[in-house]
This record gives sequence, C-alpha cells and structure tokens, in this order.
Amino acid sequence: MRIAAFGFRSLPPVKGAAGADKFALELFPRLVAKGHSVVAYNRRYKNAFVDVQEYKGVKIKTLTTIDNKGFDTLLHSFKCTWDIIVNNTADIVHIQNGGNSIWALPLRLFGKKVFISQDGVDWKRDKWTWYAKFYLRFSSFVTAYLPNEVIFDNVIAKKLFENKFNKQYRFIPFGSEVDVPADNGSVLSKFSLQKQEYYLFVGRFIPDKGLHYLIPAFKNSDSDKKLVLIGGSPNPSSYEQEIMAMADDRVIFPGYVYGDDTNILMRNAYCYIQPSDVEGLSPVVLTVMGLEVPLIVSDIEENQYAVQDTARKFKKGDTASLTEQINYCEQHYDQMKALAQKACQRALTVFNWDKVADEHIELFINS
Repeated sequence: MRIAAFGFRSLPPVKGAAGADKFALELFPRLVAKGHSVVAYNRRYKNAFVDVQEYKGVKIKTLTTIDNKGFDTLLHSFKCTWDIIVNNTADIVHIQNGGNSIWALPLRLFGKKVFISQDGVDWKRDKWTWYAKFYLRFSSFVTAYLPNEVIFDNVIAKKLFENKFNKQYRFIPFGSEVDVPADNGSVLSKFSLQKQEYYLFVGRFIPDKGLHYLIPAFKNSDSDKKLVLIGGSPNPSSYEQEIMAMADDRVIFPGYVYGDDTNILMRNAYCYIQPSDVEGLSPVVLTVMGLEVPLIVSDIEENQYAVQDTARKFKKGDTASLTEQINYCEQHYDQMKALAQKACQRALTVFNWDKVADEHIELFINS
C-alpha cells in the first residue's frame, strides 16, 4: 500500500511533541517494515523542525506552517492535502486529530481512502478558545461521516461518538513496549538526578495536563525527593510562566527531552505522575507501565481504562487528593512496586505495537 500521514508535528519528534508524535514514531516505521510505503508530512515551524528526508524507511516531507496555535494545524493540513492530491503521493491517507477531518472531503473526491484517528473529545480541552471549541464540535460531525473509517484509541471516546452518531467505529489502542534502555548515568547526571530520587511528568505544559495541581500537591507532600517536569508549551504561553512561578528549588524543568533519554528518565524515576483533566489513551502512561515504574494517575475514565487496578489514582483536579497519593507512595513503596509489576504485565499483554500495526494494515485493506 501507498500511505500518506499527517496531523502530528514531527517524525522524529522535536520541541512541542505530544502523543500524536509518539504514535507516528512507533507505527509508521512498523508499516514500512511490513512492506508498505509511508510518506509522513512533518511541520516546519520557525524555531522547531527536524531536517530529515527519511526516518527508518519512512519518507519525510516537511511543509512550513505558522506558530499560531490551532491555525498552524489547519494551514499545514491544507498543504498536506494539496500535495497528496496534486502529486498523488498515496492511495491511503491516515490523519490524526478529528479537527483535521474536513480534509477528508477533497481527499475522497480525488479517490483516496481516508482514515481518521480520534484520540479523545478535543472540545473539552481547556487549551482551546471558545471559537476553537466550536470548530472542534462541528468537526466531530464531519469526523463521524466523511472518512472511510474512524479509529479510536480509547473506548470512552468511542462510546461517546457511537451514542451521539448511532454508528459503530473501530477501536485500536496504542502500544506500550519500548526498547528497554540501559541505565545511563550520564543522562541522570546531566540533570543532577539520582536513581529513584525523583517523581516525573512528561508532556506538554497546557492546562488540561493538570500541572497546576501537581506542583502544589508535591510541595505539600512529605516527600524530600525532586519533581522533574519534562516538556514545555508548544506555543508561547502564560500558563507555562505561571506553573514555573509555582515551583521551588525541588522542582526541575529540563525542557524537551526525546527518545532513549526520556525512557531512561522514566525507567529510573521513583514514581511517574499523570495529573490530566482530559486525556486520550496516554502513550506516556502505557510506556511507563511497560517499563515497570510505579504510577499515580488522575481518575478520569481514560486513565482508569489504561491502568485498571495497577496504579494509584487521585480525584481529578483535587490537589489534596494528589498529595495523599504522593504520601502513600512514600509510605508504601513495596505496594507501589507490586502494582508496577502488574501494570507491566497488563501493558505488554493488552497494548502491543506490532499488533497495532497489523490491525491498521487490516483496516486499510478491508475498508
């Protein structure tokens, strides 16, 4: 098959990366390894892009976009759609993010098979303005009817769409396994860290990730460890400044870290915390589970589905509840490690990237 893909930021990931980039990183090279051609459309921002033409067999086409949040995606997706149609780069188009579903219409008119990956209920995310939320609500109707198929990575969003539109959709979860990194002291020493002496978060610094709960909850806890927050804001943001102002000298902001270095930091963490208000099936949570690292998550449905009974949960948006779970982790670490072992077994059994790739291939062929 000839496959084109857009809707993520960059392959391999660069500054501003999120779950969509992790998905691209894991899935597209596997599709190539199974005998198919993939063209991945990267975004080029003024100060954030990767200058490559190929990555693990995936052909990379980089198209310039703007730094304006939301509009950057629309512009880039328009350019991708134009290039796919004019240059006939693929027969099958995989698009991430239901906000891009409007491009299914011209692509299908020109004979392309179009598949949308919808990772959550985007209009609930606080990062969007009112008009962006309005557009995302509108695009949900387009997502429901225009593509050949809609793929959900979490059962909660899938059920919501099925109830709303009275249709059946496909469920394919993210995978969890990563190449287990060797313990690399140079990565830890770079950030003045010691093994199992820090809590960790990896992701974008946006309101729906809940960092404004995490920092005060950690500061109010009994822990004498550090809190490491990997990532940043994908666009200039007052929120990022606000959360940095909350921090004390135990809270560390290393910026963006990628690849094996991120996995090394995860593997050596005392505990990983995912405080999200809104989330799809988080690829970071699945990776942490696969690395057998103790985990605390907010009790939103998507996190509960991912971890089931293999992690500690706190009440969404409740700083005191999160502080209690951090204190529990400090006082009952043997139980936390036992939960992490169960989480690893669940992750590697239920969430498998090779299985994910095979299910996408089957869907592309038969839809």
